[in-house]
Amino acid sequence: MTDVTNAQGSVSIPVPAGADDETAAAVTGLYTDGVIGLKSAFSREWAARLGEDIDIAFKEALSRPNGAVGRGPKRYYVEIHPEQLRGWLELVDHPWARKVSEAVLGPDYQIVELGFDVPGPGAMNQPWHRDFPMPEETRLNKRLTSLAFNATAVDTEEDMGPFEIAPGTQWDLPDGFEHEMFPPKSAYDRYEALAVRKYPKQGDISARSALTIHRGTKNQSQKSRPVLVLGMDAPGAGNAEHHDMAVTKDFYEQLPQRVRDHLVCPVVDELTPITQKHSIEGLMMGEA
Repeated sequence: MTDVTNAQGSVSIPVPAGADDETAAAVTGLYTDGVIGLKSAFSREWAARLGEDIDIAFKEALSRPNGAVGRGPKRYYVEIHPEQLRGWLELVDHPWARKVSEAVLGPDYQIVELGFDVPGPGAMNQPWHRDFPMPEETRLNKRLTSLAFNATAVDTEEDMGPFEIAPGTQWDLPDGFEHEMFPPKSAYDRYEALAVRKYPKQGDISARSALTIHRGTKNQSQKSRPVLVLGMDAPGAGNAEHHDMAVTKDFYEQLPQRVRDHLVCPVVDELTPITQKHSIEGLMMGEA
C-alpha cells in the first residue's frame, strides 16, 4: 500500500493485492487526483444513442412538475430508470467500470443512481461544491465509499461550459462549508489555481469521487452539454436511499447475474416517473 501526502495529511492508496497495472493506476488516480478517465470506451454511435435517450427523457421530465431539478440558471438534473437508456447495460457491464468499482468499492459494490445533467445555453458558473457531505468513513479513515461515472453525449468544446475539477480536494475537510458541501468563497482562489477543465468526446467515460471539489462553467455557446451520471456505492454507504431508481421484472430477468448482483433498487411491475427530490444544491445554486 502506497502513501501520498497532500494538504490534508497522509492518505494510503488501497491498491488491491495482485491488481493489474490498469487497476492500480485507476485506484491511484482516484485517491490522488480524485478523477480518472477512459478514452473511447464506447463507440460514437453508442454516445449518439445516449444523447437521443437523454433528449427524450429530458423533454418528458420538463413536461411534469418536479420532473427536473434546477442546478443553476439553464442547468438541470434528471434522475431516470435504467430502462430509459438503451446503453445502460453496456455501461454498467463495461469491464473498466466493473474493474474500477470493485477495486475501489469492493466486490459487493452497488449500482444506486442513474441520471443526467444538462447545462444549456446561458448556464452560468456554478459555485465550487461537492455533491454530498463527506461520510465519516472518508473523514476518519481516508476511504472512498462512492464513485460517480460520467459519459458525455457530445464532444465538449471550450465555449460549452466544460466541467472543472480541483484535483486532490476529495480529502478537504468541510471547515466553513455551507451544508458541508459548499466551500467558502475565501477558498476559491485555491480551487481556481488547482482547476482542470475536462473536454471529453463522445465515447469517453470517466470516474470520480463526488467529494472532489468541482463546478460546471459558463456555457457561452448555443448548444447543450448533456452528461450521464452513474452512481456506485460501497455497501453501507447509504446513497441508494436518496434515489428512486427501479427496474421492471422483465428487464431484471434478462440481465446477466453479474449485473443483478450489484442492483439494489426495487424490482416492480410498472415504472413510475421519478419525482426529483428537494435539493440543497438547487437552493444554493439558484433554481434553473
